[in-house]
Amino acid sequence: QVQLVESGGGLVQPGGSLRLSCAASGRSFNVYAMGWFRRAPGKEREFVAQISWSGGRTEYAESVKGRFTISRDNAKNMVYLEMNNLKAEATAVYYCEGGPTLAAHDYWGQGTQVTVSE
Repeated sequence: QVQLVESGGGLVQPGGSLRLSCAASGRSFNVYAMGWFRRAPGKEREFVAQISWSGGRTEYAESVKGRFTISRDNAKNMVYLEMNNLKAEATAVYYCEGGPTLAAHDYWGQGTQVTVSE
């Protein structure tokens, strides 16, 4: 089992930045691919970014490419999502997830709210 706890959400103005963190505990974090999804009000959950266990491979949704960066620190059991130039449509609950491969999303956190507004 892997337990995931997100933090770092909040209210930010359009054009601003936030850094989300995901703390992992449990077995074998450093061999798990990790990622971030989000669910905006009234919408389905959508993929944001993911990173391989080594950090050598990353993938992003087209809507966030060039503005968001996913990273991980296996020594600290942490995953991060740096979000820059935030737009109102980024308002959502952001979820950290992990699994044995990039295609597997076996474990989920409770989510952290990000609100982009004046």
